[in-house]
Amino acid sequence: MAFSTRGLRRSRALAVLPAVVLLGTAALAGCADPGASAAGNPSGGAQTTAARNGVVYNTSPDQQRIRAEKDPALAAKVPALISKDGKLTVATTAGSIPLSFHATDDKTPIGSELDIAQLVADKLGLELDVQVTSWENWPLKTQSGDFEAVFSNVGVNKDRVKLFDFASYRAAYMGFEAKKSATYDIKGADDISGLKVSVGSGTNQEKILLAWNKELEAKGKAPATLQYYSSDADTILALSSGRTDLNIAPYPSTVYRENTRDDLKVVGKVNAGWPSETLVAATTLRGNGLAPVISEALNSAIKDGSYGKVLERWGLSEEALPESKTITDENFAATQATATSAPSGKAS
Repeated sequence: MAFSTRGLRRSRALAVLPAVVLLGTAALAGCADPGASAAGNPSGGAQTTAARNGVVYNTSPDQQRIRAEKDPALAAKVPALISKDGKLTVATTAGSIPLSFHATDDKTPIGSELDIAQLVADKLGLELDVQVTSWENWPLKTQSGDFEAVFSNVGVNKDRVKLFDFASYRAAYMGFEAKKSATYDIKGADDISGLKVSVGSGTNQEKILLAWNKELEAKGKAPATLQYYSSDADTILALSSGRTDLNIAPYPSTVYRENTRDDLKVVGKVNAGWPSETLVAATTLRGNGLAPVISEALNSAIKDGSYGKVLERWGLSEEALPESKTITDENFAATQATATSAPSGKAS
């Protein structure tokens, strides 16, 4: 298995990309950015973390991942341009525990996203080649052919389906977290009125909060004050010290902190596609034929139980999907209307 922090630009024949490819990258990169969510990334300390939810998180480079058997029929469906080197080149941002982050050696990318990518690679008979990239760079690097798929908590949205195809594999939620002593119950705009809320710039979380602030202003209520920090550690320090009232981040990360720290708790949950619904999905270049094959591989992993074991391993069983669906520009409206997930357990 190869790991690298630099994208490996492959020399492959690519169709000329339309001008729209170069436009709107901020919108493309702002859906489910882990941004401001990792704080507490294990570094150099214990190799495992026992959490209150019963999960023992393995944060070492030696992951002993759950593996799957090759499915020859699925392997034969992989587009030749992708299968010819025997690798599935997957991008991830390594910025959000327990989804995608660096192990205790500070260099090996691990997490639930990469475990799921491993299952897909196994099913397709390909070597998993993980490339760590920044959140804002994955759209163009996927379009250019550096990355064949992105597994990094990417949510499906109306902007992305114009350039990418998707294979869904997890529910997409954002969590609100606060100090343990807080009494907040965040369900909508009214619940954040007048509060200080930290959020990642240019993210879908920010879009939700800005929309909620417009609602508040229209009602004559005080909007929330949005606060931005330069690092994940600074974000959580501000929250734990009381300089912010709330932080909004990918739900799995807020649950991880609630169960591994003594000072924070989850106080609310919102679908990442608010006011509609969305899903987290593997992201591939539009029209290259890979997304449907990934969906089939995921459904095979769901059927044989390996998918469920991966989510259980990282404490994410409540975000499991009963089926992976291929989502494209052509069927986006229909799939968005029927987006489903396993029942969520705690905050609503």
